[in-house]
Amino acid sequence: MKTENIVVIGGTGKTGRRVVKNLKEAGYNVRAVGHSTTPALDWENPETYDAVLEGMDRAYIVYYPDLAVPGSKEAITTLTEKAKKAGLQKVVLLSGKGETEAEACEQIVANSGLDYTLVRASWFNQNFSEGAFIDFVLDGVVALPMPEARIPFVDANDIADVVSKVLVDDAYNGQTITVTGPEMRTFEEVVGIMAKASNRELQYVPISIEEFKDGMRKAGLPDSYVWLFGYLFKEVLGNPDNQEISYDVEKVLGRKAIDFTEYAAKVAATGAWNVAVPQTN
Repeated sequence: MKTENIVVIGGTGKTGRRVVKNLKEAGYNVRAVGHSTTPALDWENPETYDAVLEGMDRAYIVYYPDLAVPGSKEAITTLTEKAKKAGLQKVVLLSGKGETEAEACEQIVANSGLDYTLVRASWFNQNFSEGAFIDFVLDGVVALPMPEARIPFVDANDIADVVSKVLVDDAYNGQTITVTGPEMRTFEEVVGIMAKASNRELQYVPISIEEFKDGMRKAGLPDSYVWLFGYLFKEVLGNPDNQEISYDVEKVLGRKAIDFTEYAAKVAATGAWNVAVPQTN
């Protein structure tokens, strides 16, 4: 058994729960924490940070909902200060590819005095099966802005596998790892891939960012989410520099990154995109 104690902050999220599984299978003592765990971590209440970090050697940090939102820099500053005081050796921060605000948080971690690795991720495949866009897929109409953006969607399993390795391997200390998928695809292309994999009729409808934000407001989503998605569409997907493929997944794991076609086939096989057929008398 490994003796190191590792805390996964965001341990119930898309990448966090996969990292927890990987580390436990490798024999590490893992503490998965979130808003509803014991101990719990509330990003807006720094008094909750100490109990989460106590007795830990390393940490994987996922800031919720995103490092781009106001308050993230203050929270990451306080957390890293407390982590150092608690005697942690190393932290791995999940960051967003092409997010200026996220890069400010990266610098806070880099200057914290802790050993660290930064993992910058592109947009997740799992947004279509575990996140914000699954309802669109189930409804059969995926209405999203930025039809011209070519996105190297990355699989959450690849992110988790990379994080699990760099978190415990000090050869990656001080490095920034950029994780993307192996292909760049538009929203229309990925909708077509999901339609073929699930044997369903799916339609992609390009809309403006304002139309998308209005839809989120009508659905009752909080203003912070509306702002965040507007930011991610405009600033991240709207920047051509972010539409590029990295091969860091292959370098770290020694295997190719999971392509969206492979992801779609696996999700379709689980039935997650199946739509119940209404019963008729």
